[in-house]
Amino acid sequence: MNKNRLLLGLSSFLTLLILGSTELETHAQDPTIRYGTGVPATVRSINDRSLRYLTNTQLEDGSWAGGQNGAGITGICVMAFMASGEDPDYGPYATHIRKALQNMIMNQNPKTGYMTGYGRGSMYHHGFAMLALSEAYGAVSEELLWKESKVPANRRRTIGKALELAVRCALTAQKKNPWGAWRYSPESQDADTTVSGTVLMGLLGARNAGIEVPNEAIDKALTFFQTCTMRGGGVSYQPMSSHGDGVTRTAIGTLVYAIGKRKDTPEYKSASEYIKRRMDQNIHSRYAFYNLYYMAQALFQSDFEAWQAWNRRIIERLQGMQQEDGSFTSSYGTAYATGMAVLTLALNYRLLPIYER
Repeated sequence: MNKNRLLLGLSSFLTLLILGSTELETHAQDPTIRYGTGVPATVRSINDRSLRYLTNTQLEDGSWAGGQNGAGITGICVMAFMASGEDPDYGPYATHIRKALQNMIMNQNPKTGYMTGYGRGSMYHHGFAMLALSEAYGAVSEELLWKESKVPANRRRTIGKALELAVRCALTAQKKNPWGAWRYSPESQDADTTVSGTVLMGLLGARNAGIEVPNEAIDKALTFFQTCTMRGGGVSYQPMSSHGDGVTRTAIGTLVYAIGKRKDTPEYKSASEYIKRRMDQNIHSRYAFYNLYYMAQALFQSDFEAWQAWNRRIIERLQGMQQEDGSFTSSYGTAYATGMAVLTLALNYRLLPIYER
């Protein structure tokens, strides 16, 4: 089923986003929300130019250089290649997707399942890599993945096995953590909502792909977010600590509540109202692309009309930010920024009935 969705223009990452919000609604969906009204030409242009940049700058080992690098950045680029529905096995980006996945798998710790790449990164990398593997699992052919690779057989691993190991690493880290959540290291004894949201979305993606993830693990992580959701709806960085304006963290909270089927909670309702009041904040900050990535998903989940208006503004903004070579720039590197820009606009690609709020 994942392959069919992909061939018709739907990434499993986006499917996860929509499936998380269907809940118990039985009334007819607005066909504009279900099917979209066509992908704007500007979005296609930004997307195509971005992917050309990523194909031209991918290293021979499957990764990208400059700024932040590691499994998380490689995973973001994998999701960017798959988000507009190109065939991951035979489409124009098939070779690039396979090389990136090979790199991620080869740099995964075979014992712990930890995914950072070259010894760098943190659980941020692990969470994004896990989400990317979830998207690839069942969509990318396991037979073709290593077919022309010169990597020794004893170093190869299937996408499914790599994803299972990654999930096990996340669950083991959570069990060790007093908060039932995550921070920078698998051994961390504290937790924050930005890392936890990234890892939790990876786990939700893996569960959607068919990997066993205990309900207890999801419940514990969501309880941590409830602990961090303040009376006014803002989500703090850590319990009992605001750590400045939390609009991006609140977008993360809104998203995980929605995908985790907690839309009936007061925390979801207050968080979703909070981001609508502040949806245009942080778009000029150091973390602008991180903000855009989560704000797109959170607004789509919580208020479709608000997302439509915001999306139009962001399309125009990203068009003006894109460089001549198709890239976007940030302090974390061009591969990161370009991949996140593509994923910010990815909700414009929704082509099947399953693509519902």
